[in-house]
Amino acid sequence: MSFIIGYVKKYRFRAILAPLFKMLEAIFELLVPLVMAAIINKGIGNSDTHYIIRMSGVLLFLAVVGLVFSITAQFFSAYVAVYSAAEIRRDLFAKILSLSHGMKEKVGEEVLTTRITNDINQIQNGINMVLRLFLRSPFIVVGATIMAFIVDIKSALTFIIVVALLSIIVYVIMKYTLPRYKTIAAKLERVLHATSENLEGARVLRAFCQVENEKTEFDEKTGELARMQIGTGRVSALLNPVTYVVVNIGIVSLIYVAMRRVDEGFILQGDVVALVNYMGQILIELIKLANLIVLLLKAYPSAIRVQEIMEMKSDERCQEKLAEGELIIGGSHQLGALSVKNVSFSYNGGSEYDLEDISLEIPAGSTLGVIGGTGSGKSTLIKLLNHTYDVTKGVIELDGQDISKLEDGHLAWKFGIVPQHASLFHGTVRSNLSMKQREATDDEIKSALKSAQALDFVEAKEGGIDAEVVGKGSNFSGGQRQRLTIARALMGKPEILMLDDSASALDLATESKLRKALNELDWNPTTIIVSQRASSVKDADQIIVLDDGKCVGLGTHEELLDTCETYQEIYYCQFPREEAN
Repeated sequence: MSFIIGYVKKYRFRAILAPLFKMLEAIFELLVPLVMAAIINKGIGNSDTHYIIRMSGVLLFLAVVGLVFSITAQFFSAYVAVYSAAEIRRDLFAKILSLSHGMKEKVGEEVLTTRITNDINQIQNGINMVLRLFLRSPFIVVGATIMAFIVDIKSALTFIIVVALLSIIVYVIMKYTLPRYKTIAAKLERVLHATSENLEGARVLRAFCQVENEKTEFDEKTGELARMQIGTGRVSALLNPVTYVVVNIGIVSLIYVAMRRVDEGFILQGDVVALVNYMGQILIELIKLANLIVLLLKAYPSAIRVQEIMEMKSDERCQEKLAEGELIIGGSHQLGALSVKNVSFSYNGGSEYDLEDISLEIPAGSTLGVIGGTGSGKSTLIKLLNHTYDVTKGVIELDGQDISKLEDGHLAWKFGIVPQHASLFHGTVRSNLSMKQREATDDEIKSALKSAQALDFVEAKEGGIDAEVVGKGSNFSGGQRQRLTIARALMGKPEILMLDDSASALDLATESKLRKALNELDWNPTTIIVSQRASSVKDADQIIVLDDGKCVGLGTHEELLDTCETYQEIYYCQFPREEAN
């Protein structure tokens, strides 16, 4: 829990005041039964109306002061809980953003979403209730027991038995439920994963008549979660009734013992009322303490899960960086050369490579085409070239420097990347395109849109470049989204432009115009085009052909048609020989 304490310490003054005011409230609460006993013993017993009124005023004073202390304590505890949770959520969000692409894929989107929502909410509730009750409830239990001993030692022995029994009950229930709350959290993540997957693929499920099957599987997952929650909830729910039963039996025993003490003349009737009140206080506080423990049983696993993410290595890639002064700085027209030397890569770190022994030189300002069948390693090669992943073997150099030693911020300015799946964010066309270049002018944005063949449909939208983009860009077609992501990549005039199958949703005529516009860019970037279409790469300066993670061909279009069987199959499948001739 030191992880949570570190955040609470930032508000240590309020975090100290919250339980302090609760303790003050508890002290006043412990005095109430003694005042009531005095009213009964002296005021009512002696028919002293003046004494009764005076002591009733004391009761009212204790109630008002206790209320003020309680409200103050709850304000401070809520303040610490809300602001601590907000800082944890902010830092966790920053941590998630800092994770490498590979690490995010390993952890999973649903897991990260659960951590930053449900888990932090549990932590917030835990902090709030701990500050309010963790000291107050035990203090009242112990204090009420001590006050009972002050009233009458023999009668108060009942308190010791009741507290001991309740402590055993709480311990047993806590020991049973704690591991099960951890299991419930894991099952909840699986349900969230299924929900996300089905929502995203709803149209596919309907198209293949799989809706009923998915509903059945989802019912099984939620049913399993529900059974675990109900079973654990039943055991947790025993806390309140069992506590009531034990305390009420204790009260009956107390009354029996106390009344005998009254008959023997050791205590007065008002003292019996005080003892019963103290037993009632113990009952209420033990119920609160039991509920607090249940809440902590839920919050503790959440804190552990959040801490795991916070302590996770942000970047599993090479951490060696260039020494100051080693970084080459120059104009973009001189830079952008890539060198791939005997590179192999495995996603799981095993001996079976997803890419194996790849070597090629990509001169600055040239165009490389990457082609191959599905699963041949095209996108993997792109991810290695921009250092999304570290190579397993070999080395990739950018302008003569090992790319693994370059900071991601430096690489972000070097590369303009168009991902395989177009990704837009809620906002406007302008806000999406100016993510890298915040101060981009209207002319710069329109120039990028024009090169990406997107200017016409953007200007046709209400607002033009300030037109609204809804979540994930769903108010644009697939081809329009692709062209907008291409325009975004062109902003800032990157030295290296990477297009990862980014024209798959474009018709051939639009794609042809796009290729022509990219070839006419005034800063002449190094361009890497990944595609399954031979037409997209045929004009490249060189083409690498991948098959099952291996390079089976490297050369120009004409050279590969003569020497590479795999390229021939791809090309002639798309362009029959009679058309090609």
